[in-house]
Amino acid sequence: MAKKKVTRIIKLQLPAGKATPAPPVGTALGPTGVSTPDFVKQYNAATEDRVGSIVPVEVTIFEDRSFSFVLKTTPAPALIRAAAGIDKGASHQKNEVAGTITDAQVEEIARAKLPDLNTQDIEAAKAQVRGTARSMGVAVK
Repeated sequence: MAKKKVTRIIKLQLPAGKATPAPPVGTALGPTGVSTPDFVKQYNAATEDRVGSIVPVEVTIFEDRSFSFVLKTTPAPALIRAAAGIDKGASHQKNEVAGTITDAQVEEIARAKLPDLNTQDIEAAKAQVRGTARSMGVAVK
């Protein structure tokens, strides 16, 4: 089987199991000639076990207008907000604390994010999660 030529890679963050052909999906995939309803159906089927979270997806579009996609882990800020029980981060993170998370929660988030991070070391992953939390105004206790 000959390798298909990749024409484009599109990255989207969509609600798990609840994507629709409306924007942002339609506006991102429409110009490429890919069947948006087919993508939405396959994405929703693949993410139905993660409903309620945002699941980033990397869509690879081939020359013959076919596609494949890879699901990523939920973004770290969303996991941190859920762990801290807050709706959004602090607007002034230097002066304001939006919430707090424990070191155990940091480790749990780091383990969940490990497949998508640029490290395999759990301590480095925890440092990345702590940095994200700090930039959101979430304290780690």
